[in-house]
Amino acid sequence: MNDTKLSKELSYALRHAPWEYGLELDEEGWVSVEQLLDCLHQTEQWKEVQEADLHRVIETSEKKRHEIRDGKIRAYYGHSVPVKIQKEPAQPPEVLYHGTARKWVSAILQQGLQPKNRQYVHLSQDIETALAVGRRRDHQPCILVVNAKKAWEDGIAFYLGNETVWLSDTIPGRYLKPLL
Repeated sequence: MNDTKLSKELSYALRHAPWEYGLELDEEGWVSVEQLLDCLHQTEQWKEVQEADLHRVIETSEKKRHEIRDGKIRAYYGHSVPVKIQKEPAQPPEVLYHGTARKWVSAILQQGLQPKNRQYVHLSQDIETALAVGRRRDHQPCILVVNAKKAWEDGIAFYLGNETVWLSDTIPGRYLKPLL
């Protein structure tokens, strides 16, 4: 069994198209493991997947995208489903980072960071992760420094995605500056 392919299948099912699998996510993005396995077992490729396989994929993944708890599974972040997944606000660290293509920096500084086709803006707790994200669109991305402490104090909501990813609804440009 290819763990990378299974992880991508989980992300697609839990973040982008649960209806294609007959899944109905609750307001926090959870679905029962049993229901997910039943859906996966409908295809030849995943008919042998067991709950232990899901645990292994989640525990060994470098990118912590999913969690299993109390017989349920969900994606931490990255949802593009129409119904917004609710998150509990949490106080962010003083500074967060966002990696982006250089061609978008000017517009972002004017308009702020917006979720676009995602439900939340994704922010990184460290520069290395922000660089990796930015390199998806530009081989020399710009890293934006987010004054998360000031934004939080001014009423901007932040949500913990996982141990390295933070989320927000939007980040106005006044809280952003390019890393020099």
